[in-house]
Amino acid sequence: MGNTGNAMTDMNRILVIGGGVAGLTVAIEAAEAGCDVVLVEKSTYLGGRVASFKQYFPKLCPPACGLEINFKRIRQNPRVSVFTLAQVERVRGGPGNYTVDVKVEPRFVTEACTACGDCTAACPVDTPDAFNLGMVKHKAIHLPHTAAYPARYVIERSSCKGGCHACADACKYGAIDLNQQAVTKTFHVAAIVAATGWAPYDAVKIDNLGFGRCANVVTNVMLERLASGSGPSAGHVLRPSDGKEPKSVAFVQCAGSRDQNHLPYCSGVCCSASLKHATYIRSLYPDAKITIFYIDVRTPGHLQDFYNTVTAENAIELIKGKVGKVEEDPESRNLIVTAEDAVHGTKLTRNYDLVVLATGIVPQTHDLPAVFATDEFGFITNGQAGVYATGCVTRPTEVSAVIRDATGAALRALQVARRGANHG
Repeated sequence: MGNTGNAMTDMNRILVIGGGVAGLTVAIEAAEAGCDVVLVEKSTYLGGRVASFKQYFPKLCPPACGLEINFKRIRQNPRVSVFTLAQVERVRGGPGNYTVDVKVEPRFVTEACTACGDCTAACPVDTPDAFNLGMVKHKAIHLPHTAAYPARYVIERSSCKGGCHACADACKYGAIDLNQQAVTKTFHVAAIVAATGWAPYDAVKIDNLGFGRCANVVTNVMLERLASGSGPSAGHVLRPSDGKEPKSVAFVQCAGSRDQNHLPYCSGVCCSASLKHATYIRSLYPDAKITIFYIDVRTPGHLQDFYNTVTAENAIELIKGKVGKVEEDPESRNLIVTAEDAVHGTKLTRNYDLVVLATGIVPQTHDLPAVFATDEFGFITNGQAGVYATGCVTRPTEVSAVIRDATGAALRALQVARRGANHG
């Protein structure tokens, strides 16, 4: 298990699990209000899924500027202690007095790293790039992505060939330590906030929609990376089969959502995300044919204005009807989409160059300690004082709502921490 760090005893402290937008917001708001914060993130970088986005909706602005401001606030605030590659192993105690064990996995690259890239040039091993959803490969030692925080390389040691130390030999700063071990650190905290976010539903499970069998069927999260300037195709949405520009694109809504065989619930933001993705296609390929197949378009509240604007400006064909099947033409690799047209009571068969599946949101709660209660779908239900949750781990929602919710979670945790500090 590795070494065990000394327990920290200041009870004016909260633990935040998850370093995406929700977790960052909780940590920053609490720290700037005078509370010490331990921020634990299981991946190699902060920013979560939003770090991989090309744009937010409804404003359609890039997330990089907002994330960088938050990273700067964290860097400048000594009250925030950040641990990446870290997960909570055990929680004891109660509100105002929790003892938490956090296991931190080795990065194998120290803070002496300057991100010069010499190690990557020397590395002989290619491995799938998780940030780009496996659509491209990177070296076993790599920077998680171009704007990663911390801006430090990491080694996927499990991918390395036995005994290889080419990266260490190439590093002139001595920043690579291949002997690093996992360590367990123990913290005393007054409150715990889970902000572990979401993952897309596994589209392979939706066998009638062709993902995994048809090369030119992609998911909404894949399209987000394809459209990003730092993505696999440098911002050009291209067909995976042949690298050609698509002249026709079909968006399939509720791919796995609102389906008793997959996710029974509505994932809340998929309609708005597909409208956003339609603007990506239109900006790249003004003459492309865009069709959205939907059960019903759900853009509640202020997102209705987003729907009105996008559909008015982008010449999108909206067909109310569920897609029953997606097949591939073996010669052209084009996609044959069979769907209902519920308005006209007919069945349609259309050919498209690219199909995008709007996969649903799945809460990430499987690695959380037992102090967090979940409902039948896996979303956290905040049922215990001193233990809170925020963001998409509680319900599907969009970024601006996540930030508001996370600010509220920070306030609730702060109240417990203040009581702990005054009565500890």
